[in-house]
Amino acid sequence: MKALVAREDSVAFEDLDELPPGDVTVDVAYSSLNYKDGLAVTRRGKIVRKFPMVLGIDLAGTTESGEKVLATGQGLGEAEPGGYTQRQRVRKDVLVPVPNGMSLEQAMQLGTAGITAMLCVLALERNGVLPSEREVVVTGAAGGVGSIAVLLLAKLGYRVAASTGRPELEDYLRNLGATSVVSRDELANPGAPMQKERWAGGVDTVGGATLTNVYAQTAYGGAVACCGMAASHELHATVWPLILRNVSFLGVSSLRTPLDQRIEAWGRLARDIDFEKLGALSRTEPLSKIFELSEEIMAGQIRGRVVIDVNR
Repeated sequence: MKALVAREDSVAFEDLDELPPGDVTVDVAYSSLNYKDGLAVTRRGKIVRKFPMVLGIDLAGTTESGEKVLATGQGLGEAEPGGYTQRQRVRKDVLVPVPNGMSLEQAMQLGTAGITAMLCVLALERNGVLPSEREVVVTGAAGGVGSIAVLLLAKLGYRVAASTGRPELEDYLRNLGATSVVSRDELANPGAPMQKERWAGGVDTVGGATLTNVYAQTAYGGAVACCGMAASHELHATVWPLILRNVSFLGVSSLRTPLDQRIEAWGRLARDIDFEKLGALSRTEPLSKIFELSEEIMAGQIRGRVVIDVNR
């Protein structure tokens, strides 16, 4: 079987004869391309924790008993062999059944980006950020997590402000349901520690000054779900919005989400996503193009989601 394998000094396709230890064998049909995958494939980030390692943090396929399953995060492609292969063996608790009515390809149109976006929406809901006249802002809105967050929030009745550094994608973001498009520059420059109340809440995939400004502009009782650091891992802020406006910071990661929460999130995705629009924001590419695609995602040139067909 063909697999994309990272070694200490290289990343290359290899023919593997044996599967790793695990509970369940999966015939993999699709994986996906995430920013973390781009870091691992291009060797620009310390993603892999041990070598050799089959890359790919997502997978969707069929078990030997015929069950359709998916896996995202949970150490795949980092500490345990991942989805950029035609067959994989994994721990049972890594897998989630593909919801009824969802295909394997659609599962990877969502992938890590989809479950992360859904976990952000669930976090906002639990903290009382519900549809209202005030907008919820999504930063990095043209990326994978951002695009799906815009799509989900709009479908659920929120007014959504989509922030992007690519103004040519305004029509794309409005087609996903954004009520307004905000230039990246409006949020990327340092601002006052507490600013005019603008947002009911936010989903931030960017970090740095952008996150600081979203936090400083969030209205009383609002919340910001933080799930990415594409621009910066730093946060320079005061506690003023926390205390004076009762604003909540909500850290969101899909890396080690417990199984019951993953099942809940995938159930909500199956119910709440607009699959027609999801298909329009996605494209499927062969695993053979992974090096080229990884360069594109690192350069910020990927719009929406890329599904990886591991058998091509």
